[in-house]
Order: sequence, then C-alpha cells, then structure tokens
Amino acid sequence: MKTFDTLAQLVACVGQEVAVSDWHTVTQEHVNQFADATGDHQWIHVDVERAAAGPFGAPIAHGFLTLSLVAGFSQRTLKVGDVRMGVNYGLNKVRFMAPVPVGSRLRSRMTLLEATPVEGGQQLVWKNTIEREGADKPVCVAETVARYYT
Repeated sequence: MKTFDTLAQLVACVGQEVAVSDWHTVTQEHVNQFADATGDHQWIHVDVERAAAGPFGAPIAHGFLTLSLVAGFSQRTLKVGDVRMGVNYGLNKVRFMAPVPVGSRLRSRMTLLEATPVEGGQQLVWKNTIEREGADKPVCVAETVARYYT
C-alpha cells in the first residue's frame, strides 16, 4: 500500500509512476459472475469446453471485466490520508491489447498524468497499465479520471 498523508503530496507526483498493485488472479467464477451481472454470456467467456477449442485455447475474461478491476487495484494500492471521498469521473481512453485467459494473474501500474483543482479537491487523470504475468505486452491500458475530495 502506497500511503500519502495529504492530497497535495499525491498531486506532487504528476508525471510519475505512483504505485504498482499486487497480483490478482482472474477465475472462471469471476468471469461467470461478470457475465451474469452484465448479461454478456458470449461463449468465449463462459463455455469452457467450446472456448478450449476456440482461438485462445481457453475461456477469456471480458474486456470490461479487466477494466473494472482498475477500481479495486486502486483501492488496495493507494491511500491518501486527508481524502474523505474519491469518485470515478470517467475515462479518456481505453485499449484492450491482449486477451486475458482464465487463470491469468493481473496487476496495474498507476501513473499520475494530470491533476486539476476542482471545488473541494482535485481531479486526477491516471494511466492504468494492466499487465498479465509472463506476457510481453499489457492486456489493457486505461486512462481514468477520478475526483478526490478533502
């Protein structure tokens, strides 16, 4: 866990990689729960036998499941002492560059790109590079926008 006493200390890190999360294993149960929650039951995600004979040799996680992990990576990796609330404000850009086979271990590298004052806090733009253990390239790069209120 990377801890900052104040939001100002975090804002001073613009342009830097601020933190790297712990590894998280994507299970078939996660994929099935995400499919149930979103209604996206495409066979490449949920039909283990059919997916084993498919283009990736196994079921793969939904791209949006991979993206949704960003919030948890951030919450488990960063703490700012004087922030009373943080909210997702949006996304600037997201790319899914490689599949995430079930059983993959993922982590996020978080780089603070921008900080802009807003009433009661700061708007921060983060580059989240989600890596798959043992892979040569990221599975997802997402530029997220969050507001932190003190």
